[in-house]
Amino acid sequence: MTKKILGLDPGLASLGFGVICTESDNLELLDFGIIQTPAKTDIGKRLQIIYEDLHQVLNTHQPDVVAIEKLFFYRMGNTILVAQARGVVLLVLAQHQLPIIEYTPAQIKLALTGYGAADKVAVQEAVARELCLDCLPRPDDAADALAVALTAWFQR
Repeated sequence: MTKKILGLDPGLASLGFGVICTESDNLELLDFGIIQTPAKTDIGKRLQIIYEDLHQVLNTHQPDVVAIEKLFFYRMGNTILVAQARGVVLLVLAQHQLPIIEYTPAQIKLALTGYGAADKVAVQEAVARELCLDCLPRPDDAADALAVALTAWFQR
């Protein structure tokens, strides 16, 4: 059975997405990228951009399931902004009635590298290896989203 998995790495400035398609043990990369919002734009407008662009990603790819990185608290100011963007993401996913799977950063690192405290490069190398890419996926937020999608595939 074919299954499309959308991985999301929520953020306000840059929201990463990655879409993979799985069939049995076969894995195919369909798309990846970022939804970017301008820094000097009103927060409401930035959230609206995420809302509209994520709807477009969902309508284009029509995933069966969405895997999303759980919110990680590290700097209060940034965490609040990410939480606002994440709220919009969850709203859009609910509107599309999509099942959601959430993973912590440590779970994602462990699934891809075997080490829950792996660095970003190790995770990107694992993503590139699993998806047979010639180079590391960029930008970082898109690579992180692919890592989330792959984690969902590994955990099936």
